[in-house]
Parts: sequence; structure tokens; C-alpha cells
Amino acid sequence: MSAAEKAWEWKIDSGTSYWGWNFKNLWSYRHLVGSLIRRDFLLNYQQTILGPVWVLLQPVLTLVTYVLVFGKLVGIPTGTIPPVLFYFSGIVLWNFFSDSFSGTAFTFKDNAHIFSKVYFPRIVMPLSVVSTHFIRFAIQLLLLLLLVAYYWLFLGLTFSFTSWVLVLPVVVAFVGMMGLALGLISSVLTAKYRDVINLVTLGIRLFMFVTPVIYSVLTVPEDVRWIVQINPLTPLFELFRFALLGEGAVTVLQLGYSMLFIVILLAGAVLVFNKQGDKLIDVV
Repeated sequence: MSAAEKAWEWKIDSGTSYWGWNFKNLWSYRHLVGSLIRRDFLLNYQQTILGPVWVLLQPVLTLVTYVLVFGKLVGIPTGTIPPVLFYFSGIVLWNFFSDSFSGTAFTFKDNAHIFSKVYFPRIVMPLSVVSTHFIRFAIQLLLLLLLVAYYWLFLGLTFSFTSWVLVLPVVVAFVGMMGLALGLISSVLTAKYRDVINLVTLGIRLFMFVTPVIYSVLTVPEDVRWIVQINPLTPLFELFRFALLGEGAVTVLQLGYSMLFIVILLAGAVLVFNKQGDKLIDVV
């Protein structure tokens, strides 16, 4: 190896591998991630009248719809939790998952013009998308906490913080990991087969109905409850409500299954994404 070659920290060639980057390599692109997050925010609210207010307005409008339809018309029970808090806790967490999933599912399709011109670790793009939606989630979570405080101070809600609130960051992290994992796998499939685009869009909508967003697991009939419980998101949503609002049905075994499933899924998704990433640029 010549002296000129030794001066480079990493080398880019036509080969692909299951592990296409290292953390040192990825860390060097942190400023790019920051720029992409800023770009996504500007693009989402550019040429809108209300701008960033939509971050809060969208889940609030969804909440009003859910309270009227599922609370008043259908009459789905929410236990001792006020319907507004019950539905909004599900909406906030579900939005984070679905936005992370759908935002990364079309990574190659939406960014082919960038990938074909300049090199950077392809994983940077989906990471920036998930980070953007995490910021949106944090803003919506703040509104949820304000609603909890309002119910506690003015409407007599019996509520007290417990040590379980400390698991909230873990729950949010695993929900984000699940969205990222499914998004990475879908991004490879949507780049190869355009039919998958429609399946992803439809699949996200249907997946919500087997996730306890608008109902509690305990309200599901026992003979079909297993369908909801095999969903790895179910224990996380139940734990989120339990940690925040004091009511949720989850066991340690279910939580262990959920976390193990997501870790394995994400590891497999990253490997597939790295291996197929550079090959897909020519077919997108």
C-alpha cells in the first residue's frame, strides 16, 4: 500500500457488505444529519399558513375525531382514564411510529437523485427522518403532559408520578427502533417493486387496528386477544399508558418478547439495508 493510500481514513469502492459503515464513519456525518433534520422541517411546513403549528394541530384534530367516533358513537371503554388522555396518549405514540415507518420506507425512491451523485452512508437518511419525527413526538408529548396536568389540577384526576415514568424513554426508543426497522426493510422492497408502495401505505393503516391505540388490550375478546398480543408494539403501548397514566396491561414476559423481537428485526433490517443499498441506486 502506498503512502498516499494510507492517508485515507476509509475507502469507497464498488463492493457491498452487510456492515457498510462503522460508528466513527457515521459520527463524522452528524452535521449532515442535523442539516437534513432542518431541511425536513422546512419542507414540511413551507408554504403553509400555520407552519409548525401543524405539529400540534394535526394530533389535536385526530383526537377530536377519535373522541367523537370511538368514544361517543362506538363507546369503546377507556377504563379509569379520561377518553381525551387515553386517545391522545395512543395518538402521540402511534404518530411517532407510523411517521418513522412511512418516512423511511421510501428512502431510495425519494432520494435517488442525491444517492447517485454523492457518497455518504445511506443509513444517514433514515436516521435523520426518525430524528425529525422524534422532535415532533417530543413536542406532542409536552402537550400530552400539559393535558394530564390540566386534568389533575382542575378536573380532579387522581394521578401521581411513580418510578415507572423512568421507563418512558426506553419505550419511546423501542417504538422508534420498530418504525426504523420496518422502514429500512420496506425501503429496499419499494426500490425494487413499486407495488410494495401501495402495500406499505395500506399496511400502516391496518396495523393500527391490531395495536392498542384506540382501545385497551383488556377490552379485546379473549378468543382473539392473541392477535393483538403477538404484535410487538402492544406491550410498549400498554407500558406507555401505565407509566404515564397509571393503567395498562403488560407483563415482563410480553415486554421481553417485544424488545427481543425489535432488536433482532432492527439488526436484520440494517444488514439488508447495507447490503442492498448501493446496488439499488442503479434500479431506482
